[in-house]
Amino acid sequence: MSCILLFNKPYGVICQFSRDGLHPTLADYIAVPDVYPAGRLDTDSEGLLLLTDDGKLQHRITDPQHKLPKTYLVQAEGVPDEAALEKLRRGVMLKDGLTLPAEAKLIEEPSQLWPRTPPVRYRKEIPTSWLELTIREGRNRQVRRMTAAVGFPTLRLIRWRIGDWSLDGLPMGEWRKV
Repeated sequence: MSCILLFNKPYGVICQFSRDGLHPTLADYIAVPDVYPAGRLDTDSEGLLLLTDDGKLQHRITDPQHKLPKTYLVQAEGVPDEAALEKLRRGVMLKDGLTLPAEAKLIEEPSQLWPRTPPVRYRKEIPTSWLELTIREGRNRQVRRMTAAVGFPTLRLIRWRIGDWSLDGLPMGEWRKV
């Protein structure tokens, strides 16, 4: 039976166990031997990271051919209109090509979120909004590049769900075995 861990990665943590001397790593939070991340989250992104001891499962989770949906909560600068959301839904042209269509909708600020340290910058002249964005590929910094391409840069990015696994009930910096 495979070991699968769900980890709610805090902002600023690197998705590796080896220390770089500058940032906290997975080793600062998880003391389970022989598990490895199935995918990555940038240091400045938060949320769900799956870890497993099963190489085949790790490959299935991360391989773009399987198109496992990944849902993100995105705090964006500005308030996207329907035209911007429709561009995300059709796919956005990035420097490395057209993205697959995304599911995109405006949502209320999520009530279940933890405060971020450091906090997101606040500018009183520019409102922010929250989006729920689901993608089925995993290009480098894809969500951030997509929102910027439609004119609404990402300020805070939280991966909430991967396939059937989610952060529901998992506090920031904590992990649980499933």
